Amino acid sequence: MYVAVKGGEKAIDNAHDWLAEERRGAPDVAELSVAQIREQLALAVNRVMTEGSLYDPDLAALAIKQARGDLIEAIFLIRAYRTTLPRFGYSVPVETGEMACDRRISATFKDVPGGQVLGPTFDYTHRLLDFALEAEGLERSAPEAAEAEAHPVMPRVTEFLNKEGLIQHEPRPAVESVPGDLTREPLQLPADRALRLQALSRGDEGFVLSMAYSTQRGYAKNHPFVGELRIGSVAVEMEIPELGFAVEMGEVVLTECETVNQFTGSRTEPPQFTRGYGLTFGQTERKAISMALVDRAMRWQELGEDDKGAPAQDEEFVLYHCDNIQATGFLEHIKLPHYVDFQSELELVRRLRREAEASGQAARQEAAE
Repeated sequence: MYVAVKGGEKAIDNAHDWLAEERRGAPDVAELSVAQIREQLALAVNRVMTEGSLYDPDLAALAIKQARGDLIEAIFLIRAYRTTLPRFGYSVPVETGEMACDRRISATFKDVPGGQVLGPTFDYTHRLLDFALEAEGLERSAPEAAEAEAHPVMPRVTEFLNKEGLIQHEPRPAVESVPGDLTREPLQLPADRALRLQALSRGDEGFVLSMAYSTQRGYAKNHPFVGELRIGSVAVEMEIPELGFAVEMGEVVLTECETVNQFTGSRTEPPQFTRGYGLTFGQTERKAISMALVDRAMRWQELGEDDKGAPAQDEEFVLYHCDNIQATGFLEHIKLPHYVDFQSELELVRRLRREAEASGQAARQEAAE
């Protein structure tokens, strides 16, 4: 505590009270419930779960309410809460190929088994404000929903390219290979692909989007197509030692994106298509696609490409700067009291100015003589 600050504790308490009042808003306006946020601001909830590394829609909605809609603050709250939770074990890797898809599209093939499933998307809206939503209770009624169709397990689009050997083979990791865990261990460089994907998944959506956009504008050898984007429910299983087999613990909704990228070949690899990969909680398409583009950009070494110095290819630059919680902490700490530091710098600048003025005056006298 800075001893020069008088009445600091009382001021902080008052600031907290004022914050609670501002968060509540006008008393004559109905208070938002956690359930309303969870159900009607689902895309914000999904982002908080993804970047907070905790799948719990209720807690994510609560964090958004507490943070007054500041998603980075909400992500901070979720990560902080996550550290208090005991860990009982690890689930087995989820099989996204077994996903029950609510949405599944491909930009590379028009006719694919299972078809294009558009699902809930903004892609075909006109981006015009719908003022009917402003009239509470009088919103435009939704068309009667057809009976929910059970979407069968859909083969991956990239399997069609695999049949001709036109796309890079992705071997499954050995069973005994355990990836690192960024929620428990700090990031170490160089990072393998599993760690890079974790960091990108937890990374700030805006930052990862900017990196992905830079690759499309030519700051990396990357010409991507969305091979497949799928959103749906996936079973989560956990092995129970006493039983000797895995038991389903529940389901999570995931967004998975696999990009197909043109690759003209290198000294070590033949011309083929290569892959980028993104996986996120909930429906978070923009993040998953961005993640896949940056993932591909950072694979330049294993593909034998020449490094062109693009920002998205720089592992250290991307992974150390994509985490919005670390960035926020380092940025916002400068608004806290730095009186002693500033006073020392102030004295330094004053001394340098005095020395510069004295040196200049001496030079002028010498020139006059």
